Amino acid sequence: LRSGTLLSADDEKVVGGYECGRHSVPYQVSLNAGYHFCGGSLISSQWVISAAHCYKSRIQVRLGEHDIAVNEGTEQWIDGAKMIRHPQYNSYNLDNDIMLIKLSRPAALNGYVQTVALPSRCPVADESCLVSGWGNTSAGGSRIRKYQTICLVNLNIMTKSSCDFNKLSIDDRTFLFIGLAPLHPQGDSGGPLVCGGQLQGVVSWGYDCAMQGHPSVYARVCRYNSWINSVMLSN
Repeated sequence: LRSGTLLSADDEKVVGGYECGRHSVPYQVSLNAGYHFCGGSLISSQWVISAAHCYKSRIQVRLGEHDIAVNEGTEQWIDGAKMIRHPQYNSYNLDNDIMLIKLSRPAALNGYVQTVALPSRCPVADESCLVSGWGNTSAGGSRIRKYQTICLVNLNIMTKSSCDFNKLSIDDRTFLFIGLAPLHPQGDSGGPLVCGGQLQGVVSWGYDCAMQGHPSVYARVCRYNSWINSVMLSN
């Protein structure tokens, strides 16, 4: 997530989240640079998708995680060999906020590490989806740090015209708007939004006034299928 007029790091939180079943989201990965800083999704044994604003020149991808504070014996830690941001990524308004990471070696797929399908279609309004990640939950007005995977379900896709984003110069061809809850856990930009078993969104940003009904915003993955496939084939 970005700061400034958007949600600041101190305000990022999951509201209404619950601990996922252990390894129930086996495509979820943690991006690590000596600390967890972003989420991502495994889309093939050697490729991860995340947000472009999560870019660092050195990234370790941690797969098979549930509790990121504990070594549970299911983890695979693999260095990123290439970090490729979308060539038209705009760091000012976060347009095209999507990045591919090629792993230095293929991940071993098993009961703890699995891929998620790229979208075969674009999502529709009111479709129910699931978002996951590690971060803070809000309870009794205070924030509680969570190291276990947190899930949110029944998050509904909205159209731009149905929410208060018309005053912003953002492109609803490349962004998704999600209602009902401010989703973003601290450090979980880049994480997955999955609808019907397909990766439809990448956590991008949200307003600090999200609790007053402003939706959260995701990169619309279905618009990037050609770019994703092209990068994977050429690298």
